[in-house]
Amino acid sequence: MRILVADAAPAAISTLLTRGGFVNVSTVTTAGAAIEFLRRREHSLNGSVDVVIVGSHLSDQDGVGLCRGIRSHRAWREVPVILVAEAAGDPRRTLGDADAAGADDVLFAPLRPSELFSRLLWALSLKHERDLRHSRERALMEELAGRKIMEARLEYLLDHDALTGTANRRGLEQALDQAVLDARYRRETAALLYLDLDHFKVVNDTEGHAVGDRMLIAVAEALRPELHAADLLARIGSDDFAILLRATDPAQARARAEALRRAVDELRFSSDTRGYHVSASIGVVMVEPGRITSTGEILGRADQACFIAKSRGRNQVHVFALDDRHTLHQLRSNAYWVPLIREALANRGFQLLFQPVQGLRDGRINHYEVLLRMEGQRGELLEPAEFVAVAERMGLIREIDRWVLREATELLRTLPEEIALHVNLSGHAFQDPGLLGLVRQRLRETGVNAQRITFEITETAAIADPPRTREMLQRLRALGCRFALDDFGSGFNSYGYLKQFPVDLLKIDGTFVSNLTRDPVDRVLVESMVAVAHTLGKQTVAEFVENRETLELLRRMGVDYAQGYFIGAPARELVANG
Repeated sequence: MRILVADAAPAAISTLLTRGGFVNVSTVTTAGAAIEFLRRREHSLNGSVDVVIVGSHLSDQDGVGLCRGIRSHRAWREVPVILVAEAAGDPRRTLGDADAAGADDVLFAPLRPSELFSRLLWALSLKHERDLRHSRERALMEELAGRKIMEARLEYLLDHDALTGTANRRGLEQALDQAVLDARYRRETAALLYLDLDHFKVVNDTEGHAVGDRMLIAVAEALRPELHAADLLARIGSDDFAILLRATDPAQARARAEALRRAVDELRFSSDTRGYHVSASIGVVMVEPGRITSTGEILGRADQACFIAKSRGRNQVHVFALDDRHTLHQLRSNAYWVPLIREALANRGFQLLFQPVQGLRDGRINHYEVLLRMEGQRGELLEPAEFVAVAERMGLIREIDRWVLREATELLRTLPEEIALHVNLSGHAFQDPGLLGLVRQRLRETGVNAQRITFEITETAAIADPPRTREMLQRLRALGCRFALDDFGSGFNSYGYLKQFPVDLLKIDGTFVSNLTRDPVDRVLVESMVAVAHTLGKQTVAEFVENRETLELLRRMGVDYAQGYFIGAPARELVANG
């Protein structure tokens, strides 16, 4: 602690303080010197003054005046000031003047050591309390500022894509709603372009999400120079963009779609290992007076036109026409997919891939996520997005779910006891009353400990039929099975689902993890998810971990498990702990 004594003859006071064990005492004889001393200490690395003892008379000003001068500086308002007054005079007036000048305490000469020391200790305690209060106020202000920044960011993200800075689906739908109104009441014509990148999944699967993200950003930057001020560019899917063109006719819309297609086609994109040719298929639908439909139908038609462009060889533009529905019916006929799915079920055409999930406390890999693939006609592996929707519509998804469960439990039978699998089933599985009996049967037949099975369920699947899903989860947990809530944080009511569904793990949505090292808002959000999860006794898994820097940051945040291409890509074989 540092004490400043300001008095015309400071030796008497400083001597008392030194004898009392207060060794860090500085003295000045003028008010000006006291102000200058406080100013220097304010910016000193050795700390500011903790208490000022002011004599009643200084060579250039009285003690009350110096008190008033100290209190006029905001930075020194919290420094306790003790005024030493002469015994002669009116004590009431002296106390009143001292209080008005901002003195915290008044002592009357001659000073008694015991009184001086007790008052001084009280002043130091007061300074400590004031410093503590200031620290808390400062922390609160920083927290409030952080919350305002987060709220502004979240408000921005309601209508914008965090990766590319373009509008998102919500922002597009709002603009499209306005375009529909303008067509109806102002007779203005607009066009919606639906752009889908060709073979983007190949880049994502072979290079990882970080390279895929870089490609999406590059595509957005390539499209922007071709847009007018009134146009809107939006990213509405993993590799899908939409462009709303205002005040345009069909010929102009097609010409501009071709210009956008060429801009993507001429883009040169490279990863660290190789270069890629980027191309896009574009569907165009007009928003015209007299042919107005809903926003949802306009988006659907644009998607259909884009699908036709892809089916005709990709890297093309197709303008929607009413007779496209017949073409789409042929292209997307269930008759094409159903035999392939049945063939895969009958002849082991499905495969399971395994992506390692690493424990961040011990670095070991004892958990794997089970991922379903189907062999295509040319031997390629098709992701669930290619065939699951058809299987759900045609009543085949139940057989696929049961195949996955049988294969996963059979594999667990052969694996060491410390290995556990995270099994993905369809959203329909947890509403299937026969699932409980099948799980119980497989556990009995294989002798597998139920705690080695973690079922992953998405928020979308959970809310399809909450009561039935919750009941099924509770019954499966009674057997010993565990549950992970997938893509946690991606929905607006993610925290609300924690109260409804008995899950053991939260899989933090990868969009919060992929930019974690560069985005302070994502770090705050992930830290809050981890805190909530641990408070509720649940563990956390971070997806999309693409580099060591992200992995180490997640470990410091207290995340329990990590998953991503840096840990390991999906593969047919399980990796060994090294």
